[in-house]
Amino acid sequence: MRSYMNTIARALVLTVSFAMVSFVTTVSADDAKTVKVFILAGQSNMEGKASNELLEHQVTDSKTKDQFAHLRKNGEWIVRDDVFIKFLDRSGGLTIGYGSPNKTGAELEFGNTMGKRFDEPVVLIKAAWGGHSLYQKFRPPSAGLPSDDVLQTELERAQERVKKNNEKRKRNDPLPTMEEIKSPYGSSYRNMMTEVEETFDNYEAMFPALKGKKLEVAGFVWFQGFNDMFGEFAPGEYEANMKMFINDVRKDLKAPKLPFVIGALGQNGSKPAQKGMLIVQNAQLAMNDVPEFKGNVKTIRTDVLADKEAERLFPGWKDHFEEWKKVGSDRPYHYLGSAIWFNRIGKGFGEAMLELMKTQG
Repeated sequence: MRSYMNTIARALVLTVSFAMVSFVTTVSADDAKTVKVFILAGQSNMEGKASNELLEHQVTDSKTKDQFAHLRKNGEWIVRDDVFIKFLDRSGGLTIGYGSPNKTGAELEFGNTMGKRFDEPVVLIKAAWGGHSLYQKFRPPSAGLPSDDVLQTELERAQERVKKNNEKRKRNDPLPTMEEIKSPYGSSYRNMMTEVEETFDNYEAMFPALKGKKLEVAGFVWFQGFNDMFGEFAPGEYEANMKMFINDVRKDLKAPKLPFVIGALGQNGSKPAQKGMLIVQNAQLAMNDVPEFKGNVKTIRTDVLADKEAERLFPGWKDHFEEWKKVGSDRPYHYLGSAIWFNRIGKGFGEAMLELMKTQG
């Protein structure tokens, strides 16, 4: 599972070692040639689920327009020329629409917070895929594979599902193999590192304005956890896997104290979290109490940032759709698709990141 590490390490070699990266926020002559890179990773909520149609309404609505005014100029959404983003097959200056198709996420306010703070250009590398758990697809290399017994049980269950489907639909699909059961583990972690590698390899072509400048990994934001609420093992293993994930990311990026911000599960909003959500939420918040993470890791709550108006109107939304669509655009597991909620989360990520960077500077 570690065969990709050497390739990544070579791709990320800069004129200075990542282990010696300075997070000083004052500007020197060399800073004009440096680009601060922030990696944003996770599952569907890191993708971003606030519809652009909702943003277009709320930016003109007298009740909400002030919350988005700083993102507009002359009646148009600002496309930043100092903050750039790569999200899978899309890249360009930061603006709305860098979430799921026709949607926007926390990257918008996070990137604007970083752009406002730094004179140096900023690049956001977003690696996010819906439905990917930390237990399986984002599983850190140090966690290894689950036990043989767990994998064997998983194989037997998968084979039984295929057998039943074959019988029901009169098909003859091949039964899953053990290799097929093992292969998803860590796949998104590896793909995340590939996204970083490819950006470092190709950033001058992606962002011509950055030609001749040096990339410097400056921080990491993690917004994930929903799929780990379920299953026999995922919730209970989240805390241990989160620790290993942070350490492995830092090792692979050669940045041993890389500032790391975590957005705790908050789809419960104004209601108390329960069951698997509470377990994962507490595991994420526990990172604030790990001694070696003091001053370089910070988990923030996202439930306390809830959009109360979207919460109020969601129950029975089909019966008052015209009213609902002015505040939300998705289900509770996607923070109601609230542009206000996602923007608050992005700002929270940005403020937490700057706090960590100031501590390290």
